[in-house]
Order: sequence, then structure tokens, then C-alpha cells
Amino acid sequence: MTPSAILCVGKEKMAGLLHKQHAMSDRFITHMLARNTRIEEDLIDQLFNSSEKRLARALLLLARYGKQDKPARVVPKIAQETLAEMVGTTRSRVNYFLNKFKRLGFIEFNGGISLKINSSLLSVVLHD
Repeated sequence: MTPSAILCVGKEKMAGLLHKQHAMSDRFITHMLARNTRIEEDLIDQLFNSSEKRLARALLLLARYGKQDKPARVVPKIAQETLAEMVGTTRSRVNYFLNKFKRLGFIEFNGGISLKINSSLLSVVLHD
């Protein structure tokens, strides 16, 4: 996570920018399509996968697996409560699955300071 600046652009101004700046409109549409795809994937994940698979997928997404750049094996510090909200389960279930993933060698963590994701965690998501 990094410091960010947020700019609020009004609807009229944004419509004008999209009409005038074609490179920006192409990038914006690409972003919106990717966002909609991600929302659909999240909904399918929530409906059809167990909380264990949803947690594994969330950890892989946080580690940027599947992106063009090299995955960031170390996930930023994140609370189990936050992971539970992302996955749609309880903190105790997240704790149970994190310990299971650690025991199986899928992840490494030391007292909540850092969480390292091993590519072998993909097997949890891909295994049916």
C-alpha cells in the first residue's frame, strides 16, 4: 500500500475529456472492462467456491499472481479481520486456513509482520 492522491472529476468534465482525449478514453474503457470482469469473477467465486478457496484466491490476488509483472511474493501487512471481510467468512476461519496453508508450505508468516505466498498455493485454487 502506498500514499495516494484522489482527484474528483465531475461527470460533465469527464465526458468532455473522454471525447477529446482518445488515448485517455481507450485507457478508461480498458480499466472499466477489467473492473467489470473482476467483479464477475468475485461473484462467481463467492457463489461457487469454499471459503478456503476464496482465501487462497484473495492471497494470490494480493500477491499479484497472474499479472504481467513479476508477482510480489510478500503481501503487505493485512489483518485477519480484513481478509475475513474480503472472503466473506469469520476471522477464526481465516486463522484456521492460514495455519493450514502454513503447515502445508503454501505460505510463510511470522507473527503478522510479513506474509510470503508460495506459488504452490495456486494448487488450492486450481484443484477441484
